[in-house]
Amino acid sequence: MSADLTELKLGSLTLTPEFDPDVTEYTASTSNATTAVTATPEDENATVALKLGGTTVSSPVTWASGENTLTAEVTNGDVSKTYTVTVTKTGA
Repeated sequence: MSADLTELKLGSLTLTPEFDPDVTEYTASTSNATTAVTATPEDENATVALKLGGTTVSSPVTWASGENTLTAEVTNGDVSKTYTVTVTKTGA
């Protein structure tokens, strides 16, 4: 059983570092109010829960000004893994 993601995309935002299933911490910057999020699990039986600041959200995600912490919690049976992206929104 795998709790890895094969893809983690936040619209056209650039993740730093580039997405790798073994890396769980990322940063990104945007001036957009919202961004579509794609989190694809490696195992089709796994579930993915998106949370923004601890609150469950769905895609697209709406960003507040400043730092936003988005997590993708992947669960597959007794195995789990959390990917975290700190998104900094600039502008109004």
